[in-house]
Amino acid sequence: MTPWRRTTFAVPDEASPESFGAGPVSAASPPLFALDAVSFAVPGRVLLEPLTLTLPARRVVGLIGHNGSGKSTLLKILARQHPASAGLVRFEGRALGAWGDRAFARKVAYLPQQTPPASGMLVRELVALGRYPWHGALGRFGRTDQAKVTEAMSLTDVEVFADRLVDTLSGGERQRVWLAMLVAQDAECLLLDEPISALDVSHQVEVLSLVHRLASERGLGVVVVLHDVNMAARFCDEIIALHSGRLIARGTPDDLMTPERLEAVYGVSMGVIPHPDTARPLAFVR
Repeated sequence: MTPWRRTTFAVPDEASPESFGAGPVSAASPPLFALDAVSFAVPGRVLLEPLTLTLPARRVVGLIGHNGSGKSTLLKILARQHPASAGLVRFEGRALGAWGDRAFARKVAYLPQQTPPASGMLVRELVALGRYPWHGALGRFGRTDQAKVTEAMSLTDVEVFADRLVDTLSGGERQRVWLAMLVAQDAECLLLDEPISALDVSHQVEVLSLVHRLASERGLGVVVVLHDVNMAARFCDEIIALHSGRLIARGTPDDLMTPERLEAVYGVSMGVIPHPDTARPLAFVR
């Protein structure tokens, strides 16, 4: 599977989205995605309960929750990797099904949790694949394409690796190269499924700092699945929390980083303290 396929790329009964600040945080932000009663099920199991929400443009939105909470399922629906079982998803006001594959890929770039093999590929060759939605497999790779690739490699600081084999890079370096490919795609929205899951702490910070910088400098909308709530609080503008396929909380990092809300999300007793230098909230398991 390539990352541009189709895109061408137990909660307490009283816990409810409203009780934990769910709903759009910034009404001024125009919606990038709008979901109306969207659900997803496989035989014998519902993975995502009916979900209604909007996702704003030009913001970094983190999806958090325990394993199996529906985070990756939701992201795959947004990326058109899985069709919703029911409900309607709109992107920029149009139903997902109304978008042609190439038109959608020029708007939305998706990076799966398990990236495809890149054996034998140079970094510059992989980044250049981001231009596929703009000229197709047999189209001519022109000056505009080359300029976009060069710009993407510069923005993600991977020019020094241009003639290196992708397989020879460290995990953090490889993730930066994949992000460069998405930037070269020139999309307005990035959908990232656990981009830091296999990285050490320094590379996690490096990759998420890059994502936040790209969103800020280029006005991108980003939806990113994260397991580490402290990383989500540090790098995301908004956080959406899922539990057992249901939305149970939404808000700014300050809104969600409370012991009560985190316990509802993760099902364990948690505490929150201010960071000694920045005063940002830090969560820990009691």
